[in-house]
Amino acid sequence: MKQIQFLLVLLFITGLKAQELDATVSVDYQNLPVVNKESLEKFAGDVQNYLNSTRFTGTDWKYAKIKCNFNIQITSAESEINYSGQSLVLSQRKVYKSGDISPMLRVFDNTWSFVYEKNQSFYFNASVFNPLLSFFDYYAYLIIGLESDSWEKLSGTPFYYKANDIVNIARNSSQSKGWDPGSGNFNRRDLVENLLAEKYRVVREGISDYHYAIDLLAQRPGNPQKREIYVKTGQEKIVNFIKSLDAIRTKFDVNAVFIIEKLRTYPDKTVFKTLRQVDPSHTAKYDDALRN
Repeated sequence: MKQIQFLLVLLFITGLKAQELDATVSVDYQNLPVVNKESLEKFAGDVQNYLNSTRFTGTDWKYAKIKCNFNIQITSAESEINYSGQSLVLSQRKVYKSGDISPMLRVFDNTWSFVYEKNQSFYFNASVFNPLLSFFDYYAYLIIGLESDSWEKLSGTPFYYKANDIVNIARNSSQSKGWDPGSGNFNRRDLVENLLAEKYRVVREGISDYHYAIDLLAQRPGNPQKREIYVKTGQEKIVNFIKSLDAIRTKFDVNAVFIIEKLRTYPDKTVFKTLRQVDPSHTAKYDDALRN
């Protein structure tokens, strides 16, 4: 009996190690009729459990579980089981040996329709399109891909391809809205194709360098000289990342304001002029950093 109990504990611990996501799901359905509110009362818990119990990679995950949030608003109900909604999807990376976090994915997806029945069972099968679960599988792979890229250059590629496979299956279904370019300003196909495009390779490589830099900056070794080396190396890597963003800034929108604090002590303040060009929406903040 003790051997069986030990085996169950071992399996439980192994399962925790293998799973990738630490997701929090919130759902707003207050504007729906009472009958739909009753049907959706377990929706958030069902989705959260699905995300936190599924092994999306199929292998042991070697990093910390990825903190992510799905803030969902159900905008309409066509029937007791057919819904339309939108979601703000966020993820963040834990800075190495630190309590700090680094923002990663931030996407507002406003074109989504799905079927959900109260007490229905959720089963992971990324090769079969499900308007509800495929949505979460797709974002799970993007989140895992970005996290992987941040630790090792371009290591997120296999997960982006998995997300792209879901897109291709979805586009051939009768419920392709949100999955193809005809869906409006935002669609899931363009997002993942951009991540796989050669023109964005320099950004993806820079993600790894940038996070190595902030990992270094977060360390507090007892040796002051070692700390000085960490700071200098980390700041130089961040500056190189900024230069790579500047070189292709016309191809995408950048929000780099969170970098300011990492470079307060950097001796060459002209880097803030480059940031001003890369991210003109925060010009005032970069001007303030230049003055101080």
